[in-house]
Amino acid sequence: MKQKAYAAAGVDIDLGNQVKATLPQLLASTHRREVLGKVGGFGGLFALDLKKYRQPVLVSSVDGVGTKLKIAFAMGRHDTIGQDLVNHCVNDIAVLGAEPLFFLDYLGTGKLEPRVFTDIVRGFAKACAENGCALIGGETAQMPGFYAPGEYDVSGTIVGAVEKSRMLNGQKTVKRGDAILGLASSGLHTNGYSLARKILFDQLKLKPTSRVAESKNTVGDELLKIHVSYGPLVQALLKRFNRPGRPNAVHAFAHITGGGFVDNIPRVLPKNCAASIRKGAWEMLPIFQLLAAKGGVDEAELYQVFNMGIGMVAIVAADQAEAVLGAIGKARHRAWLIGEIVKGEGQVQVK
Repeated sequence: MKQKAYAAAGVDIDLGNQVKATLPQLLASTHRREVLGKVGGFGGLFALDLKKYRQPVLVSSVDGVGTKLKIAFAMGRHDTIGQDLVNHCVNDIAVLGAEPLFFLDYLGTGKLEPRVFTDIVRGFAKACAENGCALIGGETAQMPGFYAPGEYDVSGTIVGAVEKSRMLNGQKTVKRGDAILGLASSGLHTNGYSLARKILFDQLKLKPTSRVAESKNTVGDELLKIHVSYGPLVQALLKRFNRPGRPNAVHAFAHITGGGFVDNIPRVLPKNCAASIRKGAWEMLPIFQLLAAKGGVDEAELYQVFNMGIGMVAIVAADQAEAVLGAIGKARHRAWLIGEIVKGEGQVQVK
């Protein structure tokens, strides 16, 4: 049979349709009763349950995973990238108190590889199911000549909802004396990879298969560790410690993503407050110890580029800090008291 002209030009529509035919099975685990219609329409449909809210506020976010993709390409592993993306987006809206409702993905590549496509989407589905979020649609673009062979890019959009009266606004609720709790990350999550790759592969001449000191993992395995989702934990903490009719114990959350401590914590600080972070208050992962010891990067910049082992911070009333820490531990997350809110002008002091 003569090859179709578009396929000969690099875009195989028939292959794309064959691959996408497997989507209903992959996405079944993410179904929520509010989802209408089937995946594959011109738009995803979601009927918001208005009985759950008096004044619902929709919260949205869009992101990618940056040059962490380069590690996936080098390792030939694509089953974790989808989870990274979903969990990152969940965390971005969780800091406002929002629960995730649905997620949409975008995948762009030069040549569609069925196995890679399936691994990526399986990751999306796994993380969406774990976060109670419906995967209701997406876009797969074949763009020959646009990407290097074997490479692709992914991005995702999440939409969640929160009751207006229960929405977190640290600029109004955070005050001097509040405790800052740090929740453990699994590693770099999805930020700082361009600098990490330069240090590890260019300066130190390591390979993805090289071993990391004090760790059983290879460099590649450390760098591909899945971005932790704090969404379910945030919802559990708010349900327990921010009950209607009582003073809220949890005042704010900050997702330690691009910009590290320096640029993310100020997003939730009043103008007359600063965050004082104590170095050494938490157990730093070996990968960060290596980057700090061998990277030749100014220490202050490390805390602006990397999460340094803390993926989320919670700012809570000082007299409730131990109780919140206990609840976090019972939820099987590691956390430490890493600082406090002091007088200042919206900045972060790491000392």
